[in-house]
Amino acid sequence: MKNLTYFIMSVLLATLALGMGASTAIAEDLAKVMPDDVKVIIDNDRVRVLDVLHKPGVKEPMHSHPDYVSVYLSTTRVKVTTPDGKTVEKDRKAGEVAWSGPVTHALENIGTADQHVIVIELKK
Repeated sequence: MKNLTYFIMSVLLATLALGMGASTAIAEDLAKVMPDDVKVIIDNDRVRVLDVLHKPGVKEPMHSHPDYVSVYLSTTRVKVTTPDGKTVEKDRKAGEVAWSGPVTHALENIGTADQHVIVIELKK
């Protein structure tokens, strides 16, 4: 009985550790994991502004944003993937501005041109 209790506790602890690791992976900081493509141009107590420039075919890993505004500087086509595996393709035009609440997603530039976007993340 004692061995069974230790076994169950070990499984529970391992599951908890894996779950915490998965949460960390989902919340990747895009600027840290893609420093060649993503530059932080402002980071203060109110906002963080990212300058994102992806070549065609570039894939962003799963990452999170708080409330944010995207300002598209180029026309592009992207595929967005959510943590549950659902995907949607979006066409964005140069000059377009989009608002989003908090989100976790991965993104791929499936267009034929560079994707250039300014991302303004709002801090609470």
